[in-house]
Amino acid sequence: MLRLTWVQPEDLLGHELRQARLDGREPSAIEARWRTAGGQDAPPRAGASPHPASRYLRLLAEDLLDELADLPSALSEDEPTDLARIKSLCADWPGPLGRARPAPAPAALEAAWLGRAIGCLLGKPVEKLPLDGIRALAKAAGNWPLTGYFSAVGVPADLLAAHPWNRRSARTCLAENIDGMPEDDDLDYPLLNLLLLRRHGRTFTTADVARLWLDELPPGRAFTAERIAHRNLLTGIEPPHTARHRNPFREWIGALIRADVHGWTNPGDPAAAAEQAHRDAALTHTANGVYAAMFTAAVIATAAGAAPGGQDVHACLRAGRRVIPPRSRLARAIDHAVRLAGSHEDFDDVVDELHARYSPAHHWVHAIPNTALLTAALTHADGDFAGSICRAVSGGWDTDSNGATAGSVAGLLAGAPAALPDRWRAPLKNRLATTVADFDGSGFDTLAHLTLLEATRP
Repeated sequence: MLRLTWVQPEDLLGHELRQARLDGREPSAIEARWRTAGGQDAPPRAGASPHPASRYLRLLAEDLLDELADLPSALSEDEPTDLARIKSLCADWPGPLGRARPAPAPAALEAAWLGRAIGCLLGKPVEKLPLDGIRALAKAAGNWPLTGYFSAVGVPADLLAAHPWNRRSARTCLAENIDGMPEDDDLDYPLLNLLLLRRHGRTFTTADVARLWLDELPPGRAFTAERIAHRNLLTGIEPPHTARHRNPFREWIGALIRADVHGWTNPGDPAAAAEQAHRDAALTHTANGVYAAMFTAAVIATAAGAAPGGQDVHACLRAGRRVIPPRSRLARAIDHAVRLAGSHEDFDDVVDELHARYSPAHHWVHAIPNTALLTAALTHADGDFAGSICRAVSGGWDTDSNGATAGSVAGLLAGAPAALPDRWRAPLKNRLATTVADFDGSGFDTLAHLTLLEATRP
């Protein structure tokens, strides 16, 4: 039996009930109807429940998803998705660049691509594992606090049985078997956006993103909000409604992991990077899901605009914060993360407080807790490369995505591949696997060159 993940209506309903409570809607009456009919919660970590619902429950779930979408939100004024309204709320929105866009250093772009891959690779084996499982596996291997890739060497069999590695990643992502960078959506999306800019330039539209996905993105390699948007496109729904129709994942992390190229190609111009990220994110996300992408793009653009070693991570994070509506949940989460990172010497204490605040109400892939963790990791590590990726991954939740973005920012700030410790970059062998277009087997030096061409295109 095929149980396709992230699309079954009976599973989407549980996620939408949770999302409604987060974004200021009151779903109690609708939830009562679902429970009375025998409806269940969404699976806590996987994308599909093990058994299909009855035809009646499935049809009911579809109707209730539409009813939930029509509920008014108490947060709509503070958390718009429209770009003009976002900018109107951001009193400190960055001004236009006002000068020629600086060319990013080619070596810094290569370090950013490498950093993204390294951080992703570090987090892949423990994706979906609970925080205590991540800590137990690393401690059993003598790798806590994290200082290198995860390994099964020396880990007791009963611990591995209790906390099995991510099934997609164990064969390719443990220290003892890494042989180049394996395929992952956290690298596929930057490649797709590189292809997007090569075809359409900076003036691409959200519809251009949609057409590119239909041409180049296998639906089986898209997840959560991206898979829903893919489905919606195939049923004739057009952007930006693709982000809203029966899509409970519209504030999850998917748009954030697509943001790097928008930052890399707008060096020194966080406003332009954020606006590009908005057009991309609008296909799949709303409100805080969009803000997370804009924040990340602005942080990276600020880092890309400085000479190597000439910008600190804290200034980059402050630039990102300027493009987020100040009363949004994401803004509060970022501010809280910065305060936590500055008030605790032990990063485990930061992580414990973040989990205490966000885990009860948020799914482990939601953008708000993951952006908070990313911010805390970069702040606490002061932008140091190894410190940033290890903190981001050790904090749990979406480990490979957080590691990837932390690695991108910290790699860019490091300024050159040689500034990244050899133990991290040597196993990648300057080779990346992907399902995207003709990029399979590409080297990170080649990707940096192609990114530089887009960054310097008139």
